[in-house]
Amino acid sequence: MADLPTHTIVFEILTRLPAKDVGRSKSVCKQWYALLSTQDFVKIHCSRSVVSSNQRVLLIDDLTCSVRPIISNYNDYGPSSTVTFPFHHQNNDVSILSHLNGLLCVCLNHTYELLLWNPTTTAFKRLSTPDSHGFYINNLDAIGLYVDADDDYKVLHIKRRSGVLGVYVYSREVDSWRNIPFITRQEYLSPHFNWSAGTFCGGTLYFTVCECWIGGTNVVICFDVNSEQFKEISFPPVPSNGMVQGVLVNVKNVLHMFASTGMFEMTIDLWTLQGDYWIKVLSCPPIPPISLSLWCDITHYVTNGNWFVMTKLGKLFTIEMDMKPFECFYPVSWFRGFKGAVFVQTIVSPSI
Repeated sequence: MADLPTHTIVFEILTRLPAKDVGRSKSVCKQWYALLSTQDFVKIHCSRSVVSSNQRVLLIDDLTCSVRPIISNYNDYGPSSTVTFPFHHQNNDVSILSHLNGLLCVCLNHTYELLLWNPTTTAFKRLSTPDSHGFYINNLDAIGLYVDADDDYKVLHIKRRSGVLGVYVYSREVDSWRNIPFITRQEYLSPHFNWSAGTFCGGTLYFTVCECWIGGTNVVICFDVNSEQFKEISFPPVPSNGMVQGVLVNVKNVLHMFASTGMFEMTIDLWTLQGDYWIKVLSCPPIPPISLSLWCDITHYVTNGNWFVMTKLGKLFTIEMDMKPFECFYPVSWFRGFKGAVFVQTIVSPSI
């Protein structure tokens, strides 16, 4: 250690600080401010921040927005701290669409504007432009947040407007949108198909595309973030005699899917993607009959080796797993009646 340069030792120590402490450390001196602002520092600090102990739950209801730590031993949240939105909003009308490395891609529902927001540093960036880019319509559009091989954070926006499709990519590096071709079956652009938010895993964004009736077509659309090419792979081989819901989960950079099937009684299977094929990991006991409105809001997350299946009114049941803890949460869109997401605290900036 005595042979290491002082700046190397300082760098190694600072990259292990919590994100909020890094922010405070910028005021120590000009040299530290410059060091902590470099992209190399931010990248290494981010890589060391993506651990379960650094995860937080962001919850939004009609009156408050709060952040809470996760107490995995008790399957619960710790004390909350109130978050003030740094941008104008109306009655907390903020929807969380995607997240990655501490950045949230959100929509302001009263203006349809897209924003990138880091709730830890409070920095945000509006993605809307005068030429109508960066505006999101719920139930028609799909969003995916990713980072490419050049470490450029990007947003993929799939827009469906009166039968016309547009696929656009926003680059944080150049701060602009551009159109890219969409090469797959055009019928998936119909409003009869529901697109999920994108799940980033292993250099690819994955979307579930499900036809909105019993026995309809269900596929997974893959977007290679470096070649910017689309391809289609099949859904897991689940029964199609009821409603089908696929929830994609990135667990340690391996794609998983919770496939829920049924009508009055639900069956949930966990699958993992190997190549272009799905391998079943486990089957859960059938869930007792619940109303269709609750069925449509079911989502899943994992902590301390256990999977939880939840509705917006509360937890249904726990799936205990005999395996090493995943140290990973799925960023659900509902938590016990709140809009929310699980994110890691980082200093990644929404703008350059």
